[in-house]
Amino acid sequence: MDSLKIIKNMEKYRQAAKLEINVLEKINEKDPHNKHQCVQMLDWFDYHGHVCISMELLALSTFDFLKENNFLPYCMDHIRQMAYQICLAVNFLHINKLTHTDLKPENILFVNSDYTITYNAEKKRDERKVKDTTVRLVDFGSATFDHEHHSTIISTRHYRAPEVILELGWSHPCDVWSIGCILFEYYEGFTLYQTHDNQEHLAMMERVRGPLPSTMICKTRKQKYFHCRRLDWNDNSKAGRYVKDHIKPLWRYRLSEAKEHHQFFDLLEKMLEYEPSKRLSLSSALLHPFFLPLRRGSKAWESTRNICR
Repeated sequence: MDSLKIIKNMEKYRQAAKLEINVLEKINEKDPHNKHQCVQMLDWFDYHGHVCISMELLALSTFDFLKENNFLPYCMDHIRQMAYQICLAVNFLHINKLTHTDLKPENILFVNSDYTITYNAEKKRDERKVKDTTVRLVDFGSATFDHEHHSTIISTRHYRAPEVILELGWSHPCDVWSIGCILFEYYEGFTLYQTHDNQEHLAMMERVRGPLPSTMICKTRKQKYFHCRRLDWNDNSKAGRYVKDHIKPLWRYRLSEAKEHHQFFDLLEKMLEYEPSKRLSLSSALLHPFFLPLRRGSKAWESTRNICR
């Protein structure tokens, strides 16, 4: 079975669809056996001016599953398996000179979102556990080749990297920042940067990761956000008190002292590095100790895929 994406018969949407088809054709060409977790385009056609894209049929997005599970976080083994696949998929794009630019839980879909229900006696509630963590990366409508024009503003707000907000230019590392935000959301069940304002977003980042580097502050044209090379932010304002009360330094969100939780937060810290040039590449991320249980061989992957310890 397949799914059909139908694009409105309007010129701007038709042009965007053709760009997406170009990306999907490139993905099919470079990954004919679908080994890199990107959705496969099966065909496309024009129906009375509507561009129609036929793709493999997928299940719920990782966001919709989280929502239907009352925003209960995914367990660590499932996060590990999903994170590895996301890094694998986006690294494949980067190797092929593409930046996705709109990574978010809504654009990561389960192949099969069937689940089991267990009763948590301590919390007195039912909890869903997905049976199969296999995911696919979707929505390449904003994906950009390295040689193409780079729009100034990209990404859905909550997953937007600091270099994008500061209009310093962007490349592959902006995807890595987005992945860090996504993995945090899987772990906690809520969005790390819940805001719609640039100034507040930067203030939240500083609360989580410390002061923005002076090199980035000096380079940005957005000097209206700063005063004397520091973020112009009043901690005692209503917004300032909200940020202070609701946002914590990254490591304070850790839910356990277990080794895998420390490894996970080390990975997040490296993905949420301010400076794009210092941010972890996805080829390096795939070698991070957090993923060691999956790298021990395909048998280890298969044995842990459907089990949430």
